[in-house]
Amino acid sequence: MHTIALAVTDGMLHFELSLAFEVFGSPVTDPWYDVAVCGPDAVGVGLFRLAPDHGLDRLAGADTVIVPGWADIDVDPPAGLVDAVRAAHDAGARVASLCTGAFVLAAAGLLDGKRATTHWAHTGELAARHPRVEVDPDVLYVDNGSVLTSAGKAAAMDLCLHLVRLDHGASVANTAARRLVVPPHRDGGQAQFVATPVPAPGDHPLADLLPWVMERLDHPLTVEDLARRARMSSRHLGRHFRSMTGTTPLRWLLTQRIRHAQELLETTDDSVETIAAATGMGTATTLRRHFNRTVGVPPDTYRRTFRARGNG
Repeated sequence: MHTIALAVTDGMLHFELSLAFEVFGSPVTDPWYDVAVCGPDAVGVGLFRLAPDHGLDRLAGADTVIVPGWADIDVDPPAGLVDAVRAAHDAGARVASLCTGAFVLAAAGLLDGKRATTHWAHTGELAARHPRVEVDPDVLYVDNGSVLTSAGKAAAMDLCLHLVRLDHGASVANTAARRLVVPPHRDGGQAQFVATPVPAPGDHPLADLLPWVMERLDHPLTVEDLARRARMSSRHLGRHFRSMTGTTPLRWLLTQRIRHAQELLETTDDSVETIAAATGMGTATTLRRHFNRTVGVPPDTYRRTFRARGNG
């Protein structure tokens, strides 16, 4: 069973810690995760006192280490925490920070030479304090494989669900999102700040368009088609998409097609050619190219991986 270790010490933010525990500590499928809360004795987390189950040395035996937000970025994180996170990564653990937890990863040297992000209000300080880190202030999260970082609050949820998607597939991640009553997927490259992060139904210019598109993913839709349906110019549509979703119409549409393809690969025996048609990709070659670029593996490999895990 995959072990998730939550690294806690005095000064952690309770929201990010609670969020991670809720995502990884509430089983959606079997097998799920074995969650360990690790820290030195009793620690203060916001206004709460927390008694960890294990010491920080437990991080080195985990498959994934989660470092929640660090409350006071003007204070250096404890050396014991920094050393334990570095040792876990050296031992082969995947390490992810939520919000200002990136300052802990940076102190451990895990972000040197890598893209990383944190809460937009602190990206400048992260870049100034750690000049070897390529800080991106405009994204929700960054996945470098064994090291991942997220922006604040809601983006921390996006990263946690991204990890579930990597480990268990899109269908399980969508089930987890439904249980948490949050959007099932926001792309990591999406902007941190959008005018209406969670617009009310019927209360924004794209309210009718987005459901219409989701019902027609098998159609060869273009930006012009979307603009015509929304009764606006393509340029005007692009502005609304950026404002409402933090991304462009084409990127949003491609993301929906890929996620739908993931679910079909996991839940059906349809051929790649059939799935390409069902997701509006046209040909298996086109689907394979975009799928490999977005997910990191070919569709056939993805299917074998998550079918095997589901059967396990």
